[in-house]
Amino acid sequence: MITENGIITQANPSVAWVKTIRSGACEACSSRESCGTAGSQKEMIVTVKNILNVEKGDHVVIGLETRPMLFLTFLLYVFPIILLLIGAVIGDSLAPSFKMDPSFVSMICGFLFFGLSFYIIRKKNNSLSKKEKYKPFLVRKRSQVIPTSCSTP
Repeated sequence: MITENGIITQANPSVAWVKTIRSGACEACSSRESCGTAGSQKEMIVTVKNILNVEKGDHVVIGLETRPMLFLTFLLYVFPIILLLIGAVIGDSLAPSFKMDPSFVSMICGFLFFGLSFYIIRKKNNSLSKKEKYKPFLVRKRSQVIPTSCSTP
């Protein structure tokens, strides 16, 4: 499970808004520019179900399951390449029936299937975004620890 610390900025009985700070893991990620954490934005606001009855100012840990993230990674990075290769193979086998250059037909079919993969991903995104397992959730409340060097006597 992927976890991140945050602070509740707003809350009602059903929904809580959690402010998190982009972690070091984001800095090393090759997809950081495309996931909405790009630029100088260090803080992110995440909406989660308020299953722990948190209130404004509470420190919390939010989580995201790993398995759905692995599926999304496959869908975004591997699936388009697989469709590109399938299209290229189909184009290569269809070229003799059209009496065309196999390389050219292979390239055209490969690109068509590659474009089709993005259409499929777009449609799949609309359905996956509604599923709970792809959304962050509250893991637990954290006790607000004040370092001993900062406490007043």
